[in-house]
Amino acid sequence: MLQINNLSERINKHKSEISGAVARVINSGWVVLGPEVKRFEQEFAQYIEARHCISLANGTDAIELALRAMGVSEGDTVATVANAGMYTTTALLAIGASPYFMDVDTATHNVTLQEVEKALSFGVSAVVVTHLYGLAVTEIESIASLCSKKGVALLEDCAQAHGARINGRRVGSFGTAASFSFYPTKNLGALGDGGAVITNSDQVAQKVQGLRQYGWSSKYKVELGNARNSRLDEIQAAILLEFLPGLDACNSLRRNIAKTYCVEINNANVTCDQVNDDSYVAHLFVVRSMQRNSLREHLKSAGIASDIHYPIPDYQQPVFKDEYKSLHLKNTAQLSQEILTLPCYPEMTHIQVEQVVHAVNTWKP
Repeated sequence: MLQINNLSERINKHKSEISGAVARVINSGWVVLGPEVKRFEQEFAQYIEARHCISLANGTDAIELALRAMGVSEGDTVATVANAGMYTTTALLAIGASPYFMDVDTATHNVTLQEVEKALSFGVSAVVVTHLYGLAVTEIESIASLCSKKGVALLEDCAQAHGARINGRRVGSFGTAASFSFYPTKNLGALGDGGAVITNSDQVAQKVQGLRQYGWSSKYKVELGNARNSRLDEIQAAILLEFLPGLDACNSLRRNIAKTYCVEINNANVTCDQVNDDSYVAHLFVVRSMQRNSLREHLKSAGIASDIHYPIPDYQQPVFKDEYKSLHLKNTAQLSQEILTLPCYPEMTHIQVEQVVHAVNTWKP
């Protein structure tokens, strides 16, 4: 079965680099918040072209702790999208804040400036913008400018968009802060969980550093509430340091696969939204079809895995019961019924890509 993302191929390809990274840590005897973490934080901040990188245990902690550091607290309302798998919403619930759900554009799957304007008019305390599937939010500069003008903190959720650019700037450099995940399937992935907050604010950086380690202002002196133990370990940082230099090249390979799909898939019942520039790093390649289940079964019979990212809008999740029963986001609801993710990862061969193209083109609902 051709998988959505075959991590074993990536691991085997870089086995010597991974082994060397692990050996460095073992030989150093320093396994938490040591030289590998410090170096990764410096190099990833330089890659994004930002002042600070604070590494954390996972991407969801990155969202939550960034929001807390930006001043979001219990009872606040924070704008977010509802088509991105509940990750930001989960962080908001952990804080005790309430989500204000924004709709998205059907072609980009991302939020628009107009939706952010509506959220700001509603009076939200902060805005979270998600660069979904590896596609940078087209209007991120205008959104950042508007939020700054209104005095509202902006968090960029970049968990799926490592390296994507808008007008020459990498995502993660526009907002008050940005959150990243280094989960193994991400464009820049470790061999376990990991995350980071990127920011140009000294104050936000200092707060996240405290929140990730018990709320310490200095060792054993606790000044910040709602803190935790959320640290990227040395082994994962060392592995990320090995993968970071090749990130842009891997993104290019992903983008080429996506381009092939959009050029060669020719089925009237399948929609591909093509993006060829570096605003897209093809973390996931998603098509749309009104007969999604039929297409998925056809792909399975052809030995090709697929997935749905994501089938349930946040506001329809059972955890909310009837709280949002009157809310209907037209585009979000439509996309949740039509989207289907096809295999797309840097190690895919031309033959495998053509196998997917052929399977989609020969599908008849």
